[in-house]
Amino acid sequence: MKRVFMIVLDSVGAGALPDAAKYGDAGSNTLGHIWEHAKPALPNMEKMGLGNIPGLEYPVPAEGAGVFGRAAEQSAGKDTTTGHWELMGLKLERPFPLYPEGFPAEVMDEFERRTGRKTLGNYPASGTAILDVLGEEHMRTGALIVYTSGDSVFQIAAHEDVVPVEELYRYCQIARDILQGEHAVGRVIARPFIGEKSGAFQRTGRRRDFSLEPIGPTLLDKLSEKGIYTMGIGKIEDIFCMRGLSESDHAAGNPACVDSLLSVMQKDFTGFVFVNLVDFDSVYGHRRDVMGYGKALEYFDQRLDQIKALMTGDDLLIITADHGCDPVHTGTDHTREYIPILCWHKGMQGLTDIGTRGSYADIAATVAEIFGLEERFGAESFADKL
Repeated sequence: MKRVFMIVLDSVGAGALPDAAKYGDAGSNTLGHIWEHAKPALPNMEKMGLGNIPGLEYPVPAEGAGVFGRAAEQSAGKDTTTGHWELMGLKLERPFPLYPEGFPAEVMDEFERRTGRKTLGNYPASGTAILDVLGEEHMRTGALIVYTSGDSVFQIAAHEDVVPVEELYRYCQIARDILQGEHAVGRVIARPFIGEKSGAFQRTGRRRDFSLEPIGPTLLDKLSEKGIYTMGIGKIEDIFCMRGLSESDHAAGNPACVDSLLSVMQKDFTGFVFVNLVDFDSVYGHRRDVMGYGKALEYFDQRLDQIKALMTGDDLLIITADHGCDPVHTGTDHTREYIPILCWHKGMQGLTDIGTRGSYADIAATVAEIFGLEERFGAESFADKL
């Protein structure tokens, strides 16, 4: 293969992992419950084997072509950074810290001192609900809204008319500098919003994530070392701090990210393109919008026609996820789930089952083998099944 296009459907999990109960996620199944409640029409992914993955009841067409399976997460956690790092071969020995009671005074006092602004909140919350509670006070006082979730995140919300977005980014970098060592959360997230009053506030597309730099080598690093072109689309550059990326397009939202991918596909190159489609998670999963989640899956499936049409005989498409965010499950946090794996290239005939993989990192091992790298990241490639 000359080019590999890997699309992460952010939060599109494929059923609870065996240890899900430890995370309060027993019985979660993002794709399964969306089928049960919304019945989305996904003919392209179904032809690639979606309905053959254990625990999923999607239709199984009489004829199909693709490689299908699922993968378990070895790392502890269920957040974006952990999932993406393991997809790229980097497994965590210990989970990122969580703050169900809010961040300690030593963190908040230093943050307020260095930003020169007071803070509001400092508790786990839905990112849209907290704006209705604290948004108007923020606009009156200029105090920053700080909150967390079931993930290892320090989120800062500010109205774009009160705090310019570039200034908000600077505050996030201050928080990132503070949150090291024992308080090294996975991500600091800028959450700019607009609107005039409670009930009318809306988050904008200028979100930005400030992640920890990967603590070990990733597939992106190894590809880059060999001079192989790598590109991130969406929030990939944030998750990996641009490390190992030749180029990036920080497109916002699923439609813009797919448009960016289609544009890149029309160029002649050898390399790896890594795409994150965040709307499944941020717009539908966390907001428990089952029907909207189903419609978003339908939209992506329809655009697969355009993606497949631009693929050459030397291209491979990989569709997967990074964790779950079951909108039917209790709460609004991510869920500890298997991730689906669907692969396709123009030469495929029939369906091939790669089973349940022991780690997300099997995908990194596979891509590494395709590009002739020796590194396997302690995982098992399924390149011979492609």
